[in-house]
Amino acid sequence: LEKFGNTPAIIWEPNDPEEHHRVLTYRDLHAKVVQFANVLKNNGVKKGDRVCIYMGMVPELAIAVLSCARIGAIHSVVFGGFSAQSIADRLQDAKAEFIVTCDGAFRGNKEIPLKNVIDDALVQCPFVKKVIVLTRTRTPISMIKGRDVWWEDEIRKVETQGNPDCPAEEMNAEDMLFILYTSGSTGKPKGVVHTCGGYMVYTNYSFVNVFQYQPGDVHFCTADIGWITGHSYIVYGPLSAGATTLLFEGI
Repeated sequence: LEKFGNTPAIIWEPNDPEEHHRVLTYRDLHAKVVQFANVLKNNGVKKGDRVCIYMGMVPELAIAVLSCARIGAIHSVVFGGFSAQSIADRLQDAKAEFIVTCDGAFRGNKEIPLKNVIDDALVQCPFVKKVIVLTRTRTPISMIKGRDVWWEDEIRKVETQGNPDCPAEEMNAEDMLFILYTSGSTGKPKGVVHTCGGYMVYTNYSFVNVFQYQPGDVHFCTADIGWITGHSYIVYGPLSAGATTLLFEGI
């Protein structure tokens, strides 16, 4: 943080050109990741637990991913265009007991009702313990008492606890970092496992060398974080190299 604290980590460009963009420095991003890591812990997430993330392309998606990594929870991001059945299949296979989602997502001229899709999927997944919901589209949604909580309320709880520190969990190189499912177009989706050491080293190496990154460059990968390209070249590659990554909500 001494070296990169004031460097922009994420520049977020919203779907609607009239809406103001956001810039998170590395210091901002670190604080938000620590905060949300504590939210996960407050909601019962422990090292080794699986967390399904089903969100639009907002900075909080990257924050949720990095917060899981910080506490040693295994994230499984599901692309925001997948159906309730696709989500249920992935939740059952990964045995994911925790979900992070949004009320909805903006994508071009469409509004996707993410939380409603999750509700439909969870009919088949009674093992899910908690659903954390970020406000984005203000779409009316149903919240189930005891299971569903608002992201913003949970952040306020952490703030009232005095924003405690959340040291990064010590992980072995071969510990699981995330599970990402194949699209399932040729049969049942397969959960591809990536581990902490090899994945992070190689995304950093390939980001710096393939894209010939120079300090101060702004990098824009047009993928969605729901795919491996987005995991690698929007989140882990650029951010492990101290680069500035552009996150675009639209299409």
